[in-house]
Amino acid sequence: MRKKRLITRRNFLKGAAATAGAAVFPAIVPSSVFGANAPNNRIVMGAIGTGSQGTGDLRGFLGKPEVQLVAVCDVDKKHRDQAKGYVDEHYGNNDCKAYLDFRELLGRGDLDAVQIAIPDHWHGVVSVSAARAGLDIHGQKPLARSIREGRAICEAVKRFGCVWQTGSQQRSDRRFRQACELVRNGRIGKVVKVEVGLPTGGSYPLQPVSPVPEGLDWIMWLGPAPWRPFCNFGDDGCHYQWRWIMDYSGGQLTDWAGHHIDIAHWGLDLEYTGPVEIEGTGVYPKDGLYNVPMEYNIECKYANGLTMIIANNTQVDQGIRWYGDNGWIFVNRSEIDANPKSILNEVITPDEIKLYVSRDHKQNFLDCVKSRKLTIAPVEVGHRSISVGLLGEIAMLTGRKIKWDPEKEQILNDPGASALLGRPYREPWIL
Repeated sequence: MRKKRLITRRNFLKGAAATAGAAVFPAIVPSSVFGANAPNNRIVMGAIGTGSQGTGDLRGFLGKPEVQLVAVCDVDKKHRDQAKGYVDEHYGNNDCKAYLDFRELLGRGDLDAVQIAIPDHWHGVVSVSAARAGLDIHGQKPLARSIREGRAICEAVKRFGCVWQTGSQQRSDRRFRQACELVRNGRIGKVVKVEVGLPTGGSYPLQPVSPVPEGLDWIMWLGPAPWRPFCNFGDDGCHYQWRWIMDYSGGQLTDWAGHHIDIAHWGLDLEYTGPVEIEGTGVYPKDGLYNVPMEYNIECKYANGLTMIIANNTQVDQGIRWYGDNGWIFVNRSEIDANPKSILNEVITPDEIKLYVSRDHKQNFLDCVKSRKLTIAPVEVGHRSISVGLLGEIAMLTGRKIKWDPEKEQILNDPGASALLGRPYREPWIL
């Protein structure tokens, strides 16, 4: 009976979205579908990836009365047992199911939505699989490890009518929205340059091959990435410092591009496009285990003549600074500033541009699961944000200026650079 109800609700929501079309969705779902957070009418969720970020997301969703979390998945037994414990403790039972293989969780048939917080190299396969399963998705940034993976995720979300929320939570922060509204409404005049400051990377000595930790399925952790024997990536095995190894991530550049480039685009009304030229230089470790750039400086030119500089925070301040012909505005997670400072006292009037308001990123996702509206960080925006960082990576790796067609998502006249738009997968994984 429960399974029949869940499938009926999910089909209702997907059908409503399909009927309304790609751009317009019903604003209200009847209370008979979700009830007043009745236990049998909650959004039934699973969690894929329950490390530090995944556990944080899981606890955030557990605190929402309209959510019923029923399943967790992780390739490390320690993580999945801990996550199951959090869920069971919250509900006062032992009902949460724990999975090693994400495909088993997606195949349950009773889920409405899933949260995904896994290493970047897994994002494409798992996200596309979740969309094919008809689930709504809260997926951590960056959207994907390559531009072709990102486009595949976008197409799957669109094809299967999923609600997608990228974990770019800065969009749900009042300070970032205020800065973007001031820029959008011309308070600094015409914007001619933007600086995006991201963290600086580091190095780590080569590590010896060591036994796989008990409870970790190393082959499953590697997934579509090239095979390598296990070694410690840092102080916690392989669970955080994978970010500094190119097979799995692009370092601080791709770790933070989904945040700060996203906000830069939001303030410029460039969320659905990208630069037309990209060039950059990077300082890579000369030896050791980590191989992503420690320092980087990337210059992007847009079709409207604007220049965006993306650099580590020893070269520009960490955050986003828009320069206009009447001043500048700067914002990061701890402050908002402007020159002249009087700009910050400006009031956006009702007849001016007002940006999407979300005060709670996870609640926004849940509200959109029910309404079928676009979230504040939809999949296409997440894709365009990280694409700029990935193009910068390609420019640094090739040492060449990249000419980019943002509409067709093609690198022009450079087959070698074009080959880096995707990444080969280790068998048996395919996208």
